[in-house]
Amino acid sequence: MPQTRIIVDLSDRMLHLLQDERVVRSYPVGIGKMLTATPTGQFTVVNKQPNPGGPFGVFWMGLSKPHYGIHGTNDPTSIGKLVSHGCIRMFNHDVLELERLVPIGTPVTIRP
Repeated sequence: MPQTRIIVDLSDRMLHLLQDERVVRSYPVGIGKMLTATPTGQFTVVNKQPNPGGPFGVFWMGLSKPHYGIHGTNDPTSIGKLVSHGCIRMFNHDVLELERLVPIGTPVTIRP
């Protein structure tokens, strides 16, 4: 079974999925605005929920930092921008692809 992890690069607003230290997928993301910046550090995926409702699009993956997650969006124009309250927004089709590849417990590194 490959070692899977996620790296989110805030500077280029990209999420990278790595398997055995090799990037296998990259996705554009929306991140936190200045007053509610996306936190940096080491986290893990702690839960997954389809169809969470509201602004979270079609899927939610909660991180080990409470109230933060990787999720879809009901506003695809926000991808690539500094718009969220700190979460990582993805296109709905991208978050659905990612959630199939990422088990609970997957490490997530968010770097500046």
